[in-house]
Amino acid sequence: MIKRNFVCWLCCLPLLVFSQAPRSVTSADMYQGIQKLNVLGSVLYIAAHPDDENTRLIAYLSKDRLYRTGYLSLTRGDGGQNLIGDEQGIELGLIRTQELLAARRIDGGEQFFTRAFDFGYSKTPEETFTKWDREKILGDVVWVIRKFQPDVIITRFPTTGEGGHGHHTASAILANEAFTAAADPNRFPEQLKYVKPWQARRILWNTFNFGGTNTQREDQLKIDVGGYNPLLGKSYGEIAAESRSQHKSQGFGVPGSRGEALEYFATTGGPAPQTNLMEGVEVSWSKIKGGDAVSKMIAALSAAFDLQHPERSVPALVALHKTISELEEGYWKAQKLKELQELIAQCSGLFLDATTTEPYAVQTDSVRIAFTLNNRLGTDVVLENILLDGYDSSFHQALAANRNVNLTRTFYVPLSRPVTQPYWLANKMEPGYYNVSNPLQIGQPDADPAYTVSFRLKIAGAPFVFERPVRYRYTDPVKGELYEPVTVVPAVYLSLRPDFLFGTKEIQNRIGIDIRGMKNTRLDNAKLHLHSPDIDEDIQKIGTINAELAARQTRSYETDGLGFPFSGPLAISLKQGDISYSQSLQSIRHDHIPDITYFKPAAIPFASTRLVTYGKRIGYITGAGDKVPAALEQMGYEVVLLTEKELARNNLGQFDAILTGVRAYNTNEWLNSYYDRLMQYVNDGGNLIVQYNTSSNIGPVRAKMGPYDFTISRTRITDENAAVTFLQPGHPVLNFPNKITADDFTGWVQERSIYHAVNWDKSRFETILSMQDPGENAEEGSLIIAKHGKGYFTYTGLVFFRELPAGVPGAYRLLANLIALNKKKAF
Repeated sequence: MIKRNFVCWLCCLPLLVFSQAPRSVTSADMYQGIQKLNVLGSVLYIAAHPDDENTRLIAYLSKDRLYRTGYLSLTRGDGGQNLIGDEQGIELGLIRTQELLAARRIDGGEQFFTRAFDFGYSKTPEETFTKWDREKILGDVVWVIRKFQPDVIITRFPTTGEGGHGHHTASAILANEAFTAAADPNRFPEQLKYVKPWQARRILWNTFNFGGTNTQREDQLKIDVGGYNPLLGKSYGEIAAESRSQHKSQGFGVPGSRGEALEYFATTGGPAPQTNLMEGVEVSWSKIKGGDAVSKMIAALSAAFDLQHPERSVPALVALHKTISELEEGYWKAQKLKELQELIAQCSGLFLDATTTEPYAVQTDSVRIAFTLNNRLGTDVVLENILLDGYDSSFHQALAANRNVNLTRTFYVPLSRPVTQPYWLANKMEPGYYNVSNPLQIGQPDADPAYTVSFRLKIAGAPFVFERPVRYRYTDPVKGELYEPVTVVPAVYLSLRPDFLFGTKEIQNRIGIDIRGMKNTRLDNAKLHLHSPDIDEDIQKIGTINAELAARQTRSYETDGLGFPFSGPLAISLKQGDISYSQSLQSIRHDHIPDITYFKPAAIPFASTRLVTYGKRIGYITGAGDKVPAALEQMGYEVVLLTEKELARNNLGQFDAILTGVRAYNTNEWLNSYYDRLMQYVNDGGNLIVQYNTSSNIGPVRAKMGPYDFTISRTRITDENAAVTFLQPGHPVLNFPNKITADDFTGWVQERSIYHAVNWDKSRFETILSMQDPGENAEEGSLIIAKHGKGYFTYTGLVFFRELPAGVPGAYRLLANLIALNKKKAF
């Protein structure tokens, strides 16, 4: 145990998304929605990652110009760093997906993704395309363009590399290729079963001035997007700040801005605009046959709208819906009917809800769903039917003003009903992209709801069908009423403890096996196997399980110690008759996003290697969140987590080494106050190891960390297979107590190192390793070590926080040597 020493498709309409409380819609929102009905223009913004988007521009386009506005992020941001927890990889991508959806709910945009996986920082688009399947991802961009049909496409980055990150440049390259390819029926013809070719009017690059790079010029089109919206009571800079501040895992909270804010645009395809983005694009109903009558009806609706009584507009909205329904089929007809239907519900004050009192619907069990309807403003509404999962009720009941109609039904959950899973995780992924089997899901931002209910109503005599997700509703004593997604789960799922395992001949760590029953379940002669997908044999035959599992009960087992010379994944499976269980349910909880639940194979990485350690007691100052303390424990160390209180009160001399977690100086401002204490610890013979911090504006990054001068750069080695040169083969860190060889850098994941040291005091610091990305100069700042008094100080950008949980044996050996620096023998 870690001890503590005691002395944070195509996007659904807003009401359909998962949220942690019902979305509030004001009369001002409704009025703006009516105005938007008269605008038939659309803009698609394209970039590489969550947080790349220009939220101020999106807010302006959506809420001032009233265009249909979308953001296509090529990736879900899986390869970034995480400021609020220890989630990495696909888990971080799940978090950042929800952060983007939260941002869009604020700035009014819609959200889309391709299948591209964010595999970490890339220095060039050429490197990016070695991981992404270029043609597949281009096809995804084309699909979204054909589906969304933007009049104007805007890229955040140029094709010429000023955006820095290789993903950034690749996103612009693909966007510009897709601008042409989307209009070509010979490109991706398989899509034409569902969509038609589409030629946007133009594609623009939203030039920028940040990071010391100014790409803006006065001969470019410029637009003031800093206006104030009196309906919303906010400037677009204030809306943008709220939107961007949803990217909490990246630490992108920003202040609101007011006043003039110019955005600049360079044309990269199509006719260059002189005065506005939509130049040459008709954005009114006059582009639609019969549309002039529609435009007049909307203008009359807008003029007559009563902010105190939006329900008085419902008959006219219903009449407008009928008129638009009679037009020829087309993109804008379908889009405006969707917008109009939600406006009718909003102006009616309709409350339509379907909830459970449990977060899970268990296969072969039942789920109880409550339906609630309220005609809060007394509109002419008749409930005809409620349809869900084969259940079809008939009511033909007029809904009285502001009276709740409550109905509860129990539904059986068959084994054939699939577990709820983000669609991009349903299949085994490739190294650079997710495998999505259903082409219609490409671009879709979120998982499909486990259950969707259809409410069939007549409003002012006209039929409407409103679909709502079934959600789990509960009351938190502090936060109040909350809504979360409902998840379909199997009757039994498995999990392994810990999240990853390390073992040697001497260190025989055990695996904990949890069998969780989600309903009352009888296990008879169920066979439990621990195996590895990499080898065709059982690692251990755990045995036969005979047990009664009550609902929500867990039975736990332990294996014998594992320490044999094998490295790779370890998986557990349970088979009873024809039913096999091998999935593990994973949950991610953060206050600013809906709860996330997904499934993955019940497996963990296992690293086994020859390892010698010196020292026993480690102090660990946690930072943004990582799993290094757990790895240290498995290596045989006793780990003490040091908060500010412990760092102030404890005798630091008791620790053989003190490590700071990733971004510790970014997230713990109080560390500045303990510089002298930590340096005294080193001077007296201690060993301080500082893992990477960023050079961004998050936290006190200018803090003095070591006894001698150095600074932190954004330099990194992104090639996880980059050759490593030992600059000082005889240095203790490469020899004691473990002999480090090139083999110890085999099998690394995502990258070698990040945020290197630069400008170090060369008279004091020693550099140990040299490595380089293709076409670049060798870098020596990934690991610098200085003797100070009787002890040692180390700064390292080597990504131990990724390699240890991934089960990379060499990372364990090198870290053990760093910890032993102040225990070294003479060489």
